[in-house]
Amino acid sequence: MIIHPPAALREFVPEFDRQLREYVWTTVNDAPQLVEAVKYSVLAPGKRIRPYLVVRCCELSGGWRDHAWPVAAAIECIHAFSLVHDDLPAMDNDDVRRGKPTTHKQFGEAMAILAGDALFSLAFELVGSHLPRHSRLGEIVRELAESTGWAGMIGGQASDISGESSPPNLVLTRAIHERKTARLIACACRLGGMVAIADASTIERLGRFGHHLGLAFQIADDLLDVRASADQLGKATQKDIHAGKQTYPRCVGVEASRQAAHDELRKAIDALSAFGEAAADLRQLAEYVVSRDY
Repeated sequence: MIIHPPAALREFVPEFDRQLREYVWTTVNDAPQLVEAVKYSVLAPGKRIRPYLVVRCCELSGGWRDHAWPVAAAIECIHAFSLVHDDLPAMDNDDVRRGKPTTHKQFGEAMAILAGDALFSLAFELVGSHLPRHSRLGEIVRELAESTGWAGMIGGQASDISGESSPPNLVLTRAIHERKTARLIACACRLGGMVAIADASTIERLGRFGHHLGLAFQIADDLLDVRASADQLGKATQKDIHAGKQTYPRCVGVEASRQAAHDELRKAIDALSAFGEAAADLRQLAEYVVSRDY
């Protein structure tokens, strides 16, 4: 059974994709293959969960949607960069992503590496170019950099690779999930509050929601790798097991993993209590994240 994203997210995607195409428009003409590889990677169809979180958390905090677009585009560039590099032969060695050839299969390994590098740089270019007078520009840049770097997503990816040589370890698995996935999702939520110039307590609540949502998301991904088909996911499955990855199903089994995902779901929803009915779509999104376990 295919679980569809919530209606609010589905309605958001075409609006965001129009904005994203404008942000990746460029006059660069001396590296056409790199430009094509960047656009292929970031404009590929996707759920757009992270940019949705930026925009909705901005609105929840009293900000304007139009002010959040460049930051939403920036975090999608970071996400796309991570996928391009994740798929490389030296990392997860995937040939298919979202039902299409991965960037290195389409353009070659060297160009895929450069496309990922360019997307990482573009994220900060977008923030710096479109929020030059924002009172929290420094905080926004730092949040994005720390959540992406060696203490965040990239550090989590490094631990993920190192953990392949270790026996199943739930403490290590959770630590990897916190940095590899939850950190950037929490970042998206916090950035939305920062764009809206929200107070510290609001940003903390948004970040807590994103943290638990990110953990639920990654546990659900672990389950999908075990239970879903390649056709359902648009990419190869069962790869985590064969690679000896640190995953929840490998550590505690399928049923305990489902329970862990629902525990994180409950914590994520609890973090939204102060926002009342205005956050109903984010609660639905959290439910969707966990229900992706086919």
